[in-house]
Amino acid sequence: MEDSKLPLSLRNNLLDLFGQIEREFENLYIENLELRREIDSLNERLTGDGQTIEGGDPTKGALKTKASHSTSQLSQKLKTTYKASTSKIVSSFKATTGSRALCQLLKEYVGHRDGIWDLSITRTQPVVLGTASADHSALLWSIETGKCLLRYAGHAGSVNSIKFHPTEQMALTASGDQTAHIWRYMVQLPAPQPPPDVSAPCDDDQDSSDREEGEVDGEGPFEVPTVRVATATLKSHQGVVIAADWLVGGRQVVTASWDRAANLYEVETSELVHTLTGHDQELTHCCTHPTQRLVVTSSRDTTFRLWDFRDPSIHSVNVFQGHTDTVTSAVFTVGDNVVSGSDDRTVKVWDLKNMRSPIATIRTDSAVNRISVSANQRIIALPHDNRQVRLFDMSGVRLARLPRSNRMGHRRMVCCSAWNEENQSCNLFTCGFDRQAIGWNINIPALLQEK
Repeated sequence: MEDSKLPLSLRNNLLDLFGQIEREFENLYIENLELRREIDSLNERLTGDGQTIEGGDPTKGALKTKASHSTSQLSQKLKTTYKASTSKIVSSFKATTGSRALCQLLKEYVGHRDGIWDLSITRTQPVVLGTASADHSALLWSIETGKCLLRYAGHAGSVNSIKFHPTEQMALTASGDQTAHIWRYMVQLPAPQPPPDVSAPCDDDQDSSDREEGEVDGEGPFEVPTVRVATATLKSHQGVVIAADWLVGGRQVVTASWDRAANLYEVETSELVHTLTGHDQELTHCCTHPTQRLVVTSSRDTTFRLWDFRDPSIHSVNVFQGHTDTVTSAVFTVGDNVVSGSDDRTVKVWDLKNMRSPIATIRTDSAVNRISVSANQRIIALPHDNRQVRLFDMSGVRLARLPRSNRMGHRRMVCCSAWNEENQSCNLFTCGFDRQAIGWNINIPALLQEK
């Protein structure tokens, strides 16, 4: 091995993987020996019973049948255990090596003192990451260095969502204090740092982390510039404001609340223009179309609604009942599609031109939280309650799962995902209850080639 031409990190990775395979086969071998002993014991008892029974005893046939059946069951169990263990080893090997090749850790953003509900990328220069947290603050981060650049502390409750103005340096945040705030920011990006070594081996069988939850790396977020006063406060709701978004052009915003209504406001005057009612339970999310005056709202009533404001004189609404549990989010794509995710563990892709039934359904093993769809390749990122993040295409084909181990990935529920496709690269950002946001570099060509 000393003469190996392989890089040290790759050698360590392979040694770790083969160690896992050896442990799996060792466990399988021990289990097989126990099953063999059980079969031998059963055969011995069968032989002994057969010697004591003579003549045409009618129970002998029944005894043989029972023993034969038991032996068959054990043999089948042996085969099933072997196949399952072998499949587990192979799939584990594929998932570990494939995920690392397709999805590389970019940066971790640690500084919030409570879970992070939402995150978003600015649409103007400089491009920064924004996070909204239950610790009553929103933070802006340098994507490259992971440094916290600015803190917004104007809310008196959990900050549940954050979205950036399409052309100006303004942010929109929704809060548990029953308001939405619009606030201006100015940030200066620090000098870029060399990329970290993310090729170190990690054990996918462990979920614990060496870092304590809430521990801050480097400079804490409270040593950075802080904005405490909003440019505008939108306060017509009678309950928690769970989400908010800018309509195309940035002159109006929509908010979604636990009071079962969504509100449309004028940004310049903070005037309430429309109250959108009809949902039977609390709203969970709202999203606006990137190029048209369309809004989609999601609710715990298992539906999502499409609101059309393209005609000033007619504000039509369509109700979609494709889920059996809370719709956690529904988002527009650049094309004519809506993608909805639910606590019923499914994600559905809809065509705006014909929304009678979904054109694709993705079935998963865990509740789905705030999803996002990449603009260029239209890849759907699913953040799950079970700490996984999975990638699918619009036809429902699974493309990848982000790596998760004791050194990489989220340690608690993943709440939200957001894409950034600037500068010829494709980055995905995720956040969760473990108080951190994570940036990933996604190798889109390799991802699509794998498919």
